Amino acid sequence: MHSEPTPNRQAARLRQLLDGNRLIMMPCCFDALSARLIQQTGFDLTFLSGFSASVSRIGAPDVGLMSYAEVLDQARNAMERLDIPMMVDGDTGYGNPMNVERTVEGFARAGCAGVMIEDQVAPKRCGHTQGKAVVDREEAYDRIRAAVAARGRHDIVIKARTDARRDHGLAEAIARAQRFAELGADIVFIEEPLNREEMRTICREMPVPTLANMLEGGQTPILSPAELEDMGFAIAAYPLTCLASAMRAMVSTLTDLRAGRDHGGALMPFSELRERVGFDAYFESEVRYRRDTGPG
Repeated sequence: MHSEPTPNRQAARLRQLLDGNRLIMMPCCFDALSARLIQQTGFDLTFLSGFSASVSRIGAPDVGLMSYAEVLDQARNAMERLDIPMMVDGDTGYGNPMNVERTVEGFARAGCAGVMIEDQVAPKRCGHTQGKAVVDREEAYDRIRAAVAARGRHDIVIKARTDARRDHGLAEAIARAQRFAELGADIVFIEEPLNREEMRTICREMPVPTLANMLEGGQTPILSPAELEDMGFAIAAYPLTCLASAMRAMVSTLTDLRAGRDHGGALMPFSELRERVGFDAYFESEVRYRRDTGPG
């Protein structure tokens, strides 16, 4: 007997954003602090970047070293103080179609708004680095079929990604993405278009919302939000912006500290730091509870 999927409040909020017919800017997080700062700065959506999460959690590159359990734990931590929807990188689903189902259901139960499943050979690699390859069409399609089946039990937005552009050409990537949409994917993502015309073609050929990956230093042109919206993209992802800026700031500050130079100008004021991480709110609650505590 058919039953309705378990409701997911954040998936519903993400679908409302997609229905708004405007570009959604999506800086990607890697832990609870970066997710919190993204929300505080006023963004409506974030994504737990597999690249950034791997660097942050295990200090290693995004080459499939993180397990499903580690990514799930990182996602739960990132959402601990988060109110806006967060999608998560589900990589290849961590195995066969049954593993994909378990992966998708696990992220849905954890409260993630969406999950990305891709067609790379496992272990996967960052989409703009060397050595990546994709599985054949039918294996790729089975992954999305499994993700959609899991969504039928525990609601979550399915983002289907193909990395076929590099080795098999744009036409193959578009054919795969179109089939992903036919199978029920909510969002499609063609990685690594090389120029504006390819990006326009992708938007023109896709029947569902499409994501642009704005990886600074990658193969795809970095365009303004206005231009991306004009092309027809629904989401602009910034996968390494937070991580790269944080790493540069830390290396610069540590270099100054090691050399004995003044590093104070690079630091966030302690008062702002306390406020952003929640000390002020905590102390307000502490005072309130003390005030409310009386005899008896």
